[in-house]
Amino acid sequence: MSNPVWMKQRRSIVEHPFGTIKWMMGNPRFLLRGLKKAKTELALSVLSYNLKRVINVQGVHMLLNTLRPSLG
Repeated sequence: MSNPVWMKQRRSIVEHPFGTIKWMMGNPRFLLRGLKKAKTELALSVLSYNLKRVINVQGVHMLLNTLRPSLG
C-alpha cells in the first residue's frame, strides 16, 4: 500500500531533478536516435545538471579548487 505522506516526500525529493532535466532539455524526447546516443545525451544532461547544482550550492571557487589538483 502506498502512503500519501511518503509519496509526497518522494515526489519532492527524487523526481525534482528529473523534472528539471526535462525542462532544461526543452523536449520530452531525446534529440538523438539509438540507445547508445540517447544514453550519451542523458549522461551529458545529468552532468550539466550536477555541475550547475555544485556551482549554485558551493560556488565556482570551491569547484575550481577541488578540480585544480586533477588539472595539473
